[in-house]
Amino acid sequence: MKTRILASATLSALLIALATPDRLRAQHTNYKLIDIGTLGGPTAYESDSGFGNRILNNAGEIASSADTSIPDPNAPNFCFNPDCYLAHAVRWSDGVLTDLGSLSGNNSKAIAINARGWITGISPTDVIDPVTGGPINHAILWKDDEVVDLGTLGGNQSLGVYINNGGQVVGMSTVNTEPDPFSFFGAPTHPFTWKNGRKIDLGTLGGPDAFAGAGCVNQREDLVVGSSLTSSIPNPVTGFPTVDPFLWQNGKMINLGTLGGVFGFAQCANNRGQVIGQSDLSGDLTAHPFVWERGVLTDIGTLGGDFGTALWINDSGEVVDGPICQAVEYTMRFCGIRRE
Repeated sequence: MKTRILASATLSALLIALATPDRLRAQHTNYKLIDIGTLGGPTAYESDSGFGNRILNNAGEIASSADTSIPDPNAPNFCFNPDCYLAHAVRWSDGVLTDLGSLSGNNSKAIAINARGWITGISPTDVIDPVTGGPINHAILWKDDEVVDLGTLGGNQSLGVYINNGGQVVGMSTVNTEPDPFSFFGAPTHPFTWKNGRKIDLGTLGGPDAFAGAGCVNQREDLVVGSSLTSSIPNPVTGFPTVDPFLWQNGKMINLGTLGGVFGFAQCANNRGQVIGQSDLSGDLTAHPFVWERGVLTDIGTLGGDFGTALWINDSGEVVDGPICQAVEYTMRFCGIRRE
């Protein structure tokens, strides 16, 4: 009996060993590089809002923008893209690139996508902004087959920054047409939320401008982060007004403070209400990534350099961060994961 049991065990072990290479081969993941193409022009683009924006959802849909073969009609003074070709927002899915169109028939850009495949971004109108001298741009929502102009907060310009799975868009808009040297729109700018036609002005921390951060995937509707000027008075060190990171929660904008400097911004928040971002240290010659939670701002440091920024946080509190390279181009590179 013992001999039969031993033989049976030996045979089972042998069969498992023989099957293992096939299992390993079956578990091996093969990757394929796919060129999603353009609309006839030379270039396709990622999100204009930089690191952290969601341009790929779990269904494999990609939000992007792509050149057509038509020169930008506003060239050479106000090209929407560096190569001065007219470009449109696109959605790529299962090998099909769909032109999402634009407000004026000219340019548009996709910035972020949600789980439903809804996309937000920006599109110029056919009206010239007297403040900038270029076309007026509006925040856009591409919802299924519908193109929704999200309008503005009273000024001329707006931009959709991200959209969560509930269909809430977070964006930025000018609130009037008064000249403002501190805003990239040329006029005082506030962040806003939009859902089902209702737009809310989130305000500022006291200065003329505030700007929304990129947002984490499916960030809760009552949480918006970003940066805000606290006044319009330039600091002697930077020549720019103090900029502090903020968390907008339950209708109130909270100043998260800095790590000692006069510049900071919040990148995104997780669903626990933890916020990540970057802040100058005292003297404003170095900048570190931070985590904010329940009123406490924590410097999470760097890997030895003087500069770093937090790029992403999940609901477990794990943070992806990377240093800002001390080079002229100030490029970013992936660095590591920290748990706070």
